[in-house]
Amino acid sequence: MKECFLILKEKILHNFYLRPDFYLYKFTTTMKKIFLLTTMAMGTAALSAQAQTAQDQQAIQKLCGCFAVTFNYAETFTTDTTKTMASHLMDTNAVLEYEFPLEQSPEKVVIQHILIVPGGPMIKHWREEWAYEQTTLWKYDQNKEWVKTTLSPDEVKGKWTQSIWEVSDAPRYQGISEWVNTNNELFWLNTTDAPLPRREYTIRNDYNVLNRTNRIIVSDKGYMHEQDNKKIIRRAGQPDSILTYEKGYNNYVRMPDSKCEGAQAFWTKEKAEFWADVRAVWSEKMDKANRIKVKDEIDNQRLHEALGDLEDKKLNGDKRKKAIERVMDKFISIA
Repeated sequence: MKECFLILKEKILHNFYLRPDFYLYKFTTTMKKIFLLTTMAMGTAALSAQAQTAQDQQAIQKLCGCFAVTFNYAETFTTDTTKTMASHLMDTNAVLEYEFPLEQSPEKVVIQHILIVPGGPMIKHWREEWAYEQTTLWKYDQNKEWVKTTLSPDEVKGKWTQSIWEVSDAPRYQGISEWVNTNNELFWLNTTDAPLPRREYTIRNDYNVLNRTNRIIVSDKGYMHEQDNKKIIRRAGQPDSILTYEKGYNNYVRMPDSKCEGAQAFWTKEKAEFWADVRAVWSEKMDKANRIKVKDEIDNQRLHEALGDLEDKKLNGDKRKKAIERVMDKFISIA
């Protein structure tokens, strides 16, 4: 920009004495154009930087690594007058989880969780995605059914969508909010509806929606996933009723990566390719749908179990993807 300006200046001054009024006008007009173009370029750069703020990127990066994790939940209040609440000790028995990025860009990070069972196998656990200013949101309704909604650019400006996916890569819940830095804490806070959590959907049927307030607080030592939940009974044509309130603390304490070497070895090239195909099939189906419903079981088998059996067959290429589609078509209906 500086060199262009000097060349332009020399040319104008060379001819200035011939027609001073004309070249003074041209010089002024050109300078205005240069100023306008420079301002527009600076504005575009500022918008680009906003999409890649160091604060946001730092927070999401801190969700990756090897962690010792403790899970604690307690019901705090209830509308059931026959039920007695009692306090209990916090569970300090930690499990190891390895969380690594499957995909990284300034506006999207996909993180896979691997659960390391003490004395047992590695388990492909849940997956989370962080997407910047995403305008499509899948809202949970009830009974394993999600509805696609569209948000305006103003509604998502400066915000990140967190998407949580099942072991089968089926949807669980999505929420949108900004990363905030206050009181020396970096956190993300959102409230959204979700199906029953894994810890309860096989043992309870007295409620059918978990309204989750998720607060993620990150630090150099790890992060805390703090929850304030409502266990809701939802029936068509009736207002929601709250069965119970719940408090949750999932504490992720950062450990040396060497503690999770087994999980790193577990995620082989073949495993990565299989589950990449599973995610691709999910994306294709959800892109076409406005509503999606997932069946819990078929022939006493859950979707993640059926996909696990298929993975063991070690198919390749189109044959593998078509087999995944056939399995998923049994469990998934779209509208």
